[in-house]
Amino acid sequence: MKLSVIIPAYNEEKTIAEIIRRVQAVPLADIEKEIIVVDDGSTDKTREILKSIPEIVVIFHEKNFGKGGAVKTGFEHASGDIVLIQDADLEYDPNDYPDLLAPIRSGLADVVYGTRFLGNKPHRIFNFHHYLANRFITFFSNLCTNLNLSDVEVGYKVFTRNVVDAIAPRLKSRRFGIEVELTARVAKHHFRIYEVAVSYAGRSYAEGKKIGWKDGVAALWHIARFNFLG
Repeated sequence: MKLSVIIPAYNEEKTIAEIIRRVQAVPLADIEKEIIVVDDGSTDKTREILKSIPEIVVIFHEKNFGKGGAVKTGFEHASGDIVLIQDADLEYDPNDYPDLLAPIRSGLADVVYGTRFLGNKPHRIFNFHHYLANRFITFFSNLCTNLNLSDVEVGYKVFTRNVVDAIAPRLKSRRFGIEVELTARVAKHHFRIYEVAVSYAGRSYAEGKKIGWKDGVAALWHIARFNFLG
């Protein structure tokens, strides 16, 4: 069995080498790891750092397409039986991989989402307004998909090969709308979805966080768009 780990990266010179090291270090019995980094037009030293790291696949976008564009490129190059999206910062811990993969490996799930809001995994406390925005976006997404997710914007999303083959050709989102689009596509196909608690070391805007309030507003439009307009 092979796991493809897709890492979208844009101007992550401070974290890219460390997150790749952590992904490589995670022990996964009987699973081969394929690490695919999609550099989304970085203008800092991210590209130079990636060129120096062995045993990874790197795809370079000549301009910035956004996380959605990078994820779609990663899907197109992934060859694994299971495909996992890993953010390039250090907010999510690859040591959670065994828990994320377990429902798929046991044959119970086609899709696994992490969740920052359930379970007893450690997570950094941040702005209450961000929490409310996340909860409202998740509520609106659930209302439209008839799912009962607790964290639709979570960075950890895992898919079987069949799911990727079904949804990847139709993906349209360029920026962070990819999170709710993936959910809408999965819901329309009635795939089996599980949630698993993950740890979260969120970073502030001063530390490099990129998603903003405009992306939150856009997410509501994308939810309506991909659930009702195709």
